[in-house]
Amino acid sequence: MGRRKKIVQECEKLMDSPEQIRNIAIAAHVDHGKTTLSDNLLAGAGMISDDTAGQQLAMDTEEDEQERGITIDAANVSMTHEYEGENHLINLIDTPGHVDFGGDVTRAMRAVDGALVVVDAVEGAMPQTETVLRQALREGVKPTLFINKVDRLINELQEGPEEMQQRLMDVIGDVNELIRGMTEEMEDIENDWRVSVDEGTVAFGSALYKWGVSIPSMEETGISFGDIIEMENNDQRQELHEQTPLSDVVLDMVAEHFPNPLQAQPFRVPRIWRGDDESDIAEDMRTVNKEGDIVFMATDIGMDPHAGEIVTGRVFSGTLKKGQELFVSGTAGKNRIQSVGIYMGGEREELDRGVPAGNIAAVTGLKDAIAGSTVSDVEMTPFESIEHISEPVITKSVEATNMDDLPKLIQTLQQVAKEDPTIRVEINEDTGEHLISGQGELHLEVITQRIRKNQGIPVTTGEPIVVFREQPQEASREVEGVSPNRHNKFYITVEPMAESIVDDIRLGEISMDMPELERREALQEAGMDKDTSQNVEHIHGTNILIDDTKGIQHLNETMELVIEGLEDALDDGPLAAEPVQGALLRLHDARLHEDTIHRGPAQVIPAVRDAVHRSLIDAEVRLLEPIQDVRIDVPNEYMGDASGEIQGRRGRVDDMYQEGDLMVIEGIAPVEEMIGFSSDIRSATEGRASWNTENAGFRVMADNLQREQIMDIRERKGMKLELPPSIDYI
Repeated sequence: MGRRKKIVQECEKLMDSPEQIRNIAIAAHVDHGKTTLSDNLLAGAGMISDDTAGQQLAMDTEEDEQERGITIDAANVSMTHEYEGENHLINLIDTPGHVDFGGDVTRAMRAVDGALVVVDAVEGAMPQTETVLRQALREGVKPTLFINKVDRLINELQEGPEEMQQRLMDVIGDVNELIRGMTEEMEDIENDWRVSVDEGTVAFGSALYKWGVSIPSMEETGISFGDIIEMENNDQRQELHEQTPLSDVVLDMVAEHFPNPLQAQPFRVPRIWRGDDESDIAEDMRTVNKEGDIVFMATDIGMDPHAGEIVTGRVFSGTLKKGQELFVSGTAGKNRIQSVGIYMGGEREELDRGVPAGNIAAVTGLKDAIAGSTVSDVEMTPFESIEHISEPVITKSVEATNMDDLPKLIQTLQQVAKEDPTIRVEINEDTGEHLISGQGELHLEVITQRIRKNQGIPVTTGEPIVVFREQPQEASREVEGVSPNRHNKFYITVEPMAESIVDDIRLGEISMDMPELERREALQEAGMDKDTSQNVEHIHGTNILIDDTKGIQHLNETMELVIEGLEDALDDGPLAAEPVQGALLRLHDARLHEDTIHRGPAQVIPAVRDAVHRSLIDAEVRLLEPIQDVRIDVPNEYMGDASGEIQGRRGRVDDMYQEGDLMVIEGIAPVEEMIGFSSDIRSATEGRASWNTENAGFRVMADNLQREQIMDIRERKGMKLELPPSIDYI
């Protein structure tokens, strides 16, 4: 029997014992060594050769991942590990570290119970380390820490035991400070989730040279930091690997310190599901009942050239089997499961048996599922939608070079949007131009490259376009909107909304799906006054409509059209048809015609749209531009050139400090000005700088740039170039 077949059989055996299952993700800043560490773990489990571990990058299964040397897609693998005489099934997801692919990290966190956070010993906790930690903690996923590249402290920085220990303690302190800050407000986290060397929730090592240590492993092997320094200096890395293999140290930590599904699900389910906690389904999920009703959460969608669409996700209750007909949240009818299996790196292994609760499964046949769907055998309240921390800020147009390829391109783009919810796709079937919006230049570059290579569709792409927003700056006067037939009138005001409320809506902590009482409390906590919070009629994007009317006849049956007109107006703001954000709109009064026929869509929608736009103009609506946090690590002599690159892009430098032998420059800059930054910073610093950017939301664009930018966008969109005379404040 082949080694692989044997591992699959062992995994199958352990699937029915939830106390022996660990569902984990490896997460870190880009280039801190996640995929190299994954290789070590696969080698430790006997799945790849020990000799090639670290170079093979088995979890980077796509050709472009191997070429670019970064992880783009989250990859799943199931393996077994023996700890204290018991075999454990470990379902591992290797996630990307680059900020453009943060959506994969967020989705992976929904499927797992533990996050192994990897930090480079030399660089320490970086901006993306903070982001992945926040993503894990928001999903109720427990962290542990692996400090990688310790060999660099010994060989490159020539540090002795005391200096090295101090540096490692600083890294742990920084990570713990992040965890403390994020868990302070989480009342349901009873135990302290900070990591600790003494408790064994921190491990150290070198993924490249395959050795690792932790306090428990040191007690067992008798190897100290002094021994490690000596063996590294004497080039005895192979002996070090043989005496204290990294895979054993890390997998022991996973088995010992991460919760199994029986411990994790009672805690996690209330965080991610708002259904009735007295119901049978709630009980089935809390107890990981494999005999209960089926509840499966789709977290990832991929394409297999032979099997078609594969949906990966977590089974919270019941047992998934071939042939079952299941509901998919948000769609009508049922989908029939064609196969179930588990992942072995890039390969999917189909199973003849079902996959029970507590496991991560790969399923075919769920054609209606998207990442974030709830799949069940009885109709149920779906899980909370997976909220992605950042939103698309950059757009490119994509056109098929040959018109014959147009149907195939449209199909591919629809598939792309289904697989990656952080991508937005607008399809214009009349012009043949399609817009894709993503998290950054690299994100869009990877998508278009895959359309060309994997689908064989030649496409041309336009220049990157930045996504803007519009936002009111002050409270407007009451504005009247009149329908074309003059029989219906709406009286609306708009005002800017508190940033705290906008943030909570963006993070999914306030939504129309919540029970009304819960929503009211959440709004009041975020700073909205009691009376206003009781009259919330609708939330669209990060905008809220308040119904302040009293006893108006026919308003109930007209409200749907009012909302349609409102959404229409907010999706295309009055300045440049960019989406409006952070607006609190109040409907104060309405005059409606008695006869239904005179207050139909053709009357109500234009009246509301007009009133919303005019009230926004009265509230001095301004254009907002997306900005990015920028961090550059550069040798001293290039510091001036590097900071000049930020300042020359309408950016500002907030901080500069020495870290080791490098200077760190931190600042912010507009996304639009950062296009092409990577080639400019390389030439300015002769390739010696490393940098990373992270989306930091939107800010009001400088007044002297507003008019020019608005005109550029209007021209690009084919709109009239004259602004309404009432926009005289820009």
